[in-house]
Amino acid sequence: MASIVKILRVVADPNRLRILLLLKDEELSVAELQEILVMGQSTISTHLSQLKQAGLVEDRRTGKNNLYRLSHPGLADGSPMDEILSRAQAEIPEAAHDQAELRRVIRKRQDKMRSFFDSVAGRLGKDYVPGQSWKSVAEALLRLMPPMTIADLGAGDGTFALLLAQGAKKVIAVDTSARMIEVGRDLAQRNGIGNVEFRLGDMEEVPIAAAEVELVFFSQSLHHALHPERALKEAFRILAPGGRIVVLDLLKHRFEEARELYADEWLGFSEADVETMLEKAGFAAIQTSVVYKEPETPQFQTMLGIATKPI
Repeated sequence: MASIVKILRVVADPNRLRILLLLKDEELSVAELQEILVMGQSTISTHLSQLKQAGLVEDRRTGKNNLYRLSHPGLADGSPMDEILSRAQAEIPEAAHDQAELRRVIRKRQDKMRSFFDSVAGRLGKDYVPGQSWKSVAEALLRLMPPMTIADLGAGDGTFALLLAQGAKKVIAVDTSARMIEVGRDLAQRNGIGNVEFRLGDMEEVPIAAAEVELVFFSQSLHHALHPERALKEAFRILAPGGRIVVLDLLKHRFEEARELYADEWLGFSEADVETMLEKAGFAAIQTSVVYKEPETPQFQTMLGIATKPI
């Protein structure tokens, strides 16, 4: 570790403090730091070199890139340096924006990784292999779920609810359409599925008692709600403490025809929209990601959001 005088001289620069705040949460490359801070490569590299000489930053090689992170000695929680960074977080005007940009860059990194796996997954089904299908994979995963009471809100004809019923204690399927409820009940009866209960009701006033379920699903239904934030608050109400919510919905798009074609109230949601609504509803441990992009125009994308009701 360099002398305290050198360390203080190095961290006196606000931009170097911004870099340290970013590296406190995540390993980043020079290119990623450039994207977040909107600075030139030479400027970023100079700052990193000075921070490295002061013993505050270290790097490691991964592929073609160097990833930078904070050095651990002297930077533990409660240390003087940790106190400096905490003060800097509050005092540097750009710090909040930097953190928002950091989240965007990390999502971009995850999407790049996910696109690789999507390309691999996309080969499933292109070459015939006896017994191999997405349906078999989905059913295997569903049966690994522990037996729970599940709410499917905006259930439509109940197809998804009937799929969930294979491993559930009970599925409560809620929809505003009496005709859809009728179709779902008939489908369940014809297939001998007795652990699905269909209830006529609105996502914003769910006919389910408080803390009655352990898992809530919105499967491509939230964009039909007049007030999606109210629907998420209702989900929070009906969940038992420790219960989880899963939102599968369209990523925000500009295909206006969807309002007429599919009776959509909302043209999807951004990840930030869903994160904010879940947080306001009281949920914690919120995770969102884009999980699928349709190859055909208008190339709708599917966004997944998962969160937990605190115990």
